[in-house]
Amino acid sequence: MPKEPAADYVDGLVGVLAQTHTPAQLEAKALAYRLRRITHRLETELKRELVPHGIELWALELLACLLRAPGRRLTASRLATEMQLTSGAVSNRVAKLESKGLLVRDFAPHDRRSVTVTLTLEGASCAEAVFATKTETELRLFSPLSAEDRRRLNSSLRSVLLSLEADIP
Repeated sequence: MPKEPAADYVDGLVGVLAQTHTPAQLEAKALAYRLRRITHRLETELKRELVPHGIELWALELLACLLRAPGRRLTASRLATEMQLTSGAVSNRVAKLESKGLLVRDFAPHDRRSVTVTLTLEGASCAEAVFATKTETELRLFSPLSAEDRRRLNSSLRSVLLSLEADIP
């Protein structure tokens, strides 16, 4: 018979709610609490690991978008869409990374509102080093799960995301 897992912090929270919630509500709450706590822990660990690179999480996401893009360049509006940010937020972030030499902005001669953002060689090198660190951190944090458990969890979370993102253009 499989061994019961040890109780965690969330089990204590859910235990307090057991008298006022249905089993389905308790399961949903437990899942939401655990996802939030794992996300917080993952972000905290990643932030700590990124300090030596001088990169923050928001910069990591922007560099990732450019690293994946054809020619390692995207319009600022495409970056805003991919990162789910306002154009002003993207502009501020691009300016900060441009000042570090990690990317450059090019304005269209016919329309100064149209901006193309391109990853520099230094930016690509930095991004690759940072992603190696990020990958090691993710592997370490999810190491308690077997490969099969990771596949199953990924599949389940994908189903939730597909449902949530069905109405996003």
